[in-house]
Amino acid sequence: MPARQFAFFDLDHTLLPFDTQALFCNFVLRRQPWRFFLHGIFLPFALARACGLASTDTAKRAFNAYLWGMPAGELKALAREFAATSVERWAYPELRAEMLRHKHQNRVLVLNTASPDFYAHEIARELEFDHCIATTVVIGTKVPLLPRLPRGNNKRDAKITAMCADVPGVLELTDAERAKCWSYSDSHADLPLLEFTGNPVCIHPTTRLEPVAKQRGWPVLRPARPYGTRWGNILHMVMQVCGVHAE
Repeated sequence: MPARQFAFFDLDHTLLPFDTQALFCNFVLRRQPWRFFLHGIFLPFALARACGLASTDTAKRAFNAYLWGMPAGELKALAREFAATSVERWAYPELRAEMLRHKHQNRVLVLNTASPDFYAHEIARELEFDHCIATTVVIGTKVPLLPRLPRGNNKRDAKITAMCADVPGVLELTDAERAKCWSYSDSHADLPLLEFTGNPVCIHPTTRLEPVAKQRGWPVLRPARPYGTRWGNILHMVMQVCGVHAE
């Protein structure tokens, strides 16, 4: 029986042109605008992170303050609607085509993202991934002020550790089998994920990743984006965090 092959996809700026944390924030604030004022809780944490006084994990926990007190059932319903509407609208057609190609070639599709699991799993379900690895956020019955991340931020080598532990068959892959697998990302932080497979593909690679891709001869895809520059991306992100971005 032939070994199963895998295709691993990052999410933010890979499947979609945006940071989905900001995009989901926009989605929520357009329905509950009063939550914008809860960003005041996040602001000192953001400043502390910029000054090197707070970790990325702490800042990530604090960013979710705009969801403070939301019942878990309501959060799940919003995440499901977000996946079915905003994500479907913004996903790159070229990447959807890549996913379809891998499905037809009987590869197992894995979404492996640093995004919070409360909406990442809904996105994976909507886009018909076989498995989803994401940053685990402890919600309980209502979103706490600073929700815990018991496994830390799912980034860099943590992505490899998590999918080897949670996706059946990944840990057992031989070098020859990994050579027939695929991986997709935009970020230098995902070098461990890109190097894990024999077929890495870069999507609008960052300035740190682009020279690596060029040196190693990795394919680069540049699907059309709703912005042309890094500053355009930042402007969209600010609008999303403020809840004024078009859905």
